[in-house]
Amino acid sequence: MARRTDISTAVIGSGFIGTVHIEALRRIGVNVVGLLGSSGPRGQERAESVGVRHAYDSLDDLCADDRVQVVHVTSPNELHYPQVRQILAAGKHVICEKPLAMTSDESADLVRLAADSGLVNAVNFNIRFYPLNQHVSGFLRDGGVGDIRLITGRYFQDWLLFDTDWNWRLEVERGGALRAVGDIGSHWLDLTTFITGLHVEAVMADLTTFIPVRHKPTGPVQTFSSERAADTVPIQIHTEDVATILLRFEGGARGSVAISQLAAGRKNSLQYEVDGSSSAVAWDSEQPDQLWIGHRDRPNELLLRNPALMNATGAAAARLPGGHVEGFADTFGALFSAIYDDVLAGRPAERPIYPTFADGHDEMLVGDAIAQSAREGRWVSVDRTARSAAEVQPR
Repeated sequence: MARRTDISTAVIGSGFIGTVHIEALRRIGVNVVGLLGSSGPRGQERAESVGVRHAYDSLDDLCADDRVQVVHVTSPNELHYPQVRQILAAGKHVICEKPLAMTSDESADLVRLAADSGLVNAVNFNIRFYPLNQHVSGFLRDGGVGDIRLITGRYFQDWLLFDTDWNWRLEVERGGALRAVGDIGSHWLDLTTFITGLHVEAVMADLTTFIPVRHKPTGPVQTFSSERAADTVPIQIHTEDVATILLRFEGGARGSVAISQLAAGRKNSLQYEVDGSSSAVAWDSEQPDQLWIGHRDRPNELLLRNPALMNATGAAAARLPGGHVEGFADTFGALFSAIYDDVLAGRPAERPIYPTFADGHDEMLVGDAIAQSAREGRWVSVDRTARSAAEVQPR
């Protein structure tokens, strides 16, 4: 019987998130045989630093490596589409960082190609796999708050607060037309859709760029670094720092979300609250082991993550006993475990429990509606007709 230790994987991308992928893969027993960096020397340096034996010179070399069955794509956004196309054509399973592509036309094409290939395909919406979020998905599905009426929240970070902060995501040609929404807002939208089972039908969005000119360092930049470069050049910014969005969900529920990469002191705070006809639930990623449950006619509750007290869905995602905090990196192991079960089977399950390319494409369609709404100053319905014609449906 095949085991995870029999699977060989390669990772594209040598930055912060690529390293998280590598460490999580090792924890679940998958063999990481190679790394492809932004350049040969960069890839070799990073491979040595994280203990990966081989650094590829090119994607062609990676795709020609018969040992590799699965590829993790953690490269800058503009490379996702061409890289994933080539990997699928080489017959390898793919896990891709979000956003899946730069445009919804590209993401629709990737959904079609993945479906035609029969290969396992996934998008790294890892926040679904905090154990309490898995618990909430089952709790809401079983009517835990009654009829869902209101879904609200935020995703706040502060790593782009100063005009001297820089990252490739600020560049439209590399990160895409939506920045804060595409980078972190997509996580909130995917998560709330997952836990409630309700898709966004229409949006009313306002996008704001508070720092229209930033000072780009002339040298290399490390993501999330607090160091400020001495030598910079001024660059006009054409992507949003902040977004505020009103939401209409299928079934009549309403919602709102605020997204900011300028929220001083908020390092990685994703919050949601789901209000129903009988009770409510709320969660914050900076306190990931606590779930607030609100009541009208009895004391409110605070559920501390404990597999012994959670439903089967939540307990299955937990890796540690109660009282031992599970955080950001742990979600990757839980997500990858679910994905690699299908890799061992050789094909996607009929209804995968992890986010697939179809889910990544659906977030691209919501993003299209958000961008159009902000341009035109009106409510815009999410168009899931022509460009979502791929037969695989999001969950």
